[in-house]
Amino acid sequence: MGSEAPLRASERAYRQLREEILNGLLAPGAGLLEVEQADRIGVSRTPLREAVARLIADGLVVGRRGRGFEVTDISVDSISELYELRQALEVQASRLAALRRDPTLFVELREAFVTAPDLLDLGDVGVHQYYALIDQLDDAVDAAVENPFLVGALRAVRTHLARIRRLARRNPSRLRAAAAEHLLILDAIIAGDPSLAAHATHIHLHQSLVSVLAAIDEDSAR
Repeated sequence: MGSEAPLRASERAYRQLREEILNGLLAPGAGLLEVEQADRIGVSRTPLREAVARLIADGLVVGRRGRGFEVTDISVDSISELYELRQALEVQASRLAALRRDPTLFVELREAFVTAPDLLDLGDVGVHQYYALIDQLDDAVDAAVENPFLVGALRAVRTHLARIRRLARRNPSRLRAAAAEHLLILDAIIAGDPSLAAHATHIHLHQSLVSVLAAIDEDSAR
C-alpha cells in the first residue's frame, strides 16, 4: 500500500497557521511577518503568501498597517454577528435533518452523547473527546440535509466557532448543559420532528451565546 503524497508547501503552511490560530497559539492581533513565518514553518515566501491569502479569505488574517499581517480579533460585535448567522444556518439544518435523516446514525450518536457527562469528568482529554462528538454530530447533520450550499456556509462559520470554543472550556457547567441540549436536538431529529429540532437548536445557540458573552465580561472585569 503506497504512502500518502507529501503536502505542497503552501498547503502545509496553511494548515499549520490555521491550526495555530484556531487553537489560540497565534492569538488575536498576533503579527505575521512573511520572512519570520516562512523561516519558522520551513517554506519559501511564495507558498507562505499563498497560505496567508487563504487565511485572509477564511477571515482569520487581515493586512496590517505598515507591513505584514495579523490574526483577526474576536470582538463582542463579531461574535454576536457570527451567532446571528449561525442561528439562521443551524436552525434550518436541524429542521432539514429531521425531515431527511436516516435515524440509525443519530440513534448511535445519541448513545454516545449520553456518556458526555462522564467524558467531562476527565479534564482536557475528556473535553477534547466531547468536542469530537460534536464534530460527529455536525457531520451527520451535514450529510442528512443534502444541501451542499448550506453545508458550505455552515463549515465557514464553524471555522470561527473553533476559536470561540476555548471560552466555553473554562466553564464545565456550561459544557454539561450543552451536552443535555445536544441530546434534545438528537431526540427531535430521531423523532423526525422538524419544529422541535429547530426549537431545540435555537435554545442551544441562545444559551451558548449568553455563556460566551458572560465569559468575555468576566475576562474584561479582571
